[in-house]
Amino acid sequence: MYNGTSLEAVLKRDRIVVISGLAGVTALAWVYMFHLAWGMHMDMGMEMAMPHMRSWGAVDFILMFVMWAVMMVAMMVPSATPMILMFATVNRRRRERQAPFVPTGVFLLGYLLVWTGFSALATSAQWGLHTAALLSPMMVSTSPTLGGALLLAAGIFQWSRLKYTCLTQCRSPLGFLMSEWREGTGGALVMGLRHGGYCVGCCWVLMGLLFVVGVMNLLWVAFIAAFILIERVAPAGYWVGRTAGLLLIGWGAWMAAGALH
Repeated sequence: MYNGTSLEAVLKRDRIVVISGLAGVTALAWVYMFHLAWGMHMDMGMEMAMPHMRSWGAVDFILMFVMWAVMMVAMMVPSATPMILMFATVNRRRRERQAPFVPTGVFLLGYLLVWTGFSALATSAQWGLHTAALLSPMMVSTSPTLGGALLLAAGIFQWSRLKYTCLTQCRSPLGFLMSEWREGTGGALVMGLRHGGYCVGCCWVLMGLLFVVGVMNLLWVAFIAAFILIERVAPAGYWVGRTAGLLLIGWGAWMAAGALH
């Protein structure tokens, strides 16, 4: 058994290891995203990086799915870090001498599996928009009506009950773990899946904004990721989200009004 001092030292070491691992995963995802964006910007390697504006084939769908999946890692792992760190800490305190890294990795896997499923849906949505010629080659909506509708939907969702319920779970790592704790590796996977479900429920509409500002506009990708992080960890995160909702509604109304003229 660890005494108090040695346990705190182990927890500190675990925290460093977990943060380093999460930072590495996030960095690799962003490197891949920059690689794709650079390929688009230079108009080089497009056949390997992105589908053309022709009809998609199976390879195009897979490449786009991989892009979405990696982008979700880049955007969402930072905002999930407080929950993952809390899981690693609680798991260490309960198991003490057993290394917490496997269950923590499985928790992260469960979380990312949910976002991978979302990526498949997002890819399918993009395929449909592509087929309807509603996206430019840079994957930006060419329809002010569509753009305005997506902005209005995102703004209204920021004030919805579903958003509030899911955000509450995401903002309270200890509360989530106390109510959802399950033992063992299988339990860690289930907890990761459940947390991922809350996370998708909180943010899925925001991801639709990428079709307005550009799926591969990395400045906006980073901005949305930063907003999600602030919404979850800042003391005034709820009100930041609701204020953003009002701004999105105003932006969407302005865009939709412009489409009528």
